[in-house]
Amino acid sequence: MHRDERSDQAADPQPEETGMPRYRKKPVEIDAHQWHQNGDHPEDGPSGREGKVVRYFRRPEAEYEGTKTHSLCGRTWHDHGWIDTLEGGNDGAQVVCPGDWIVTGIRGEHYPVKPNIFDATYEPA
Repeated sequence: MHRDERSDQAADPQPEETGMPRYRKKPVEIDAHQWHQNGDHPEDGPSGREGKVVRYFRRPEAEYEGTKTHSLCGRTWHDHGWIDTLEGGNDGAQVVCPGDWIVTGIRGEHYPVKPNIFDATYEPA
């Protein structure tokens, strides 16, 4: 098939053509706070102290030392926070980058959401 012949056809299959079920998030209101530094989450108390929700990011491995930066946001690891999520583990979902939104879920759980995902998913209630 020539490239110009393909222009009459859809470039990618439509989602309904893939056979995969489609889902929509239920409209649930959540509480959220955009986090920038340790101590600025409303439940964390004054800055300069360990937070209740977002804690200081501490890791002993050399890859997190000094001026080494996080590949997702480009900030030094020292600028990051750490949050306990329901999923737990050390899979990176617990790392909080400056600018991430901290969402309080329907069960009172907290989790970080990247700004672009937050903007695409949430709107003011």
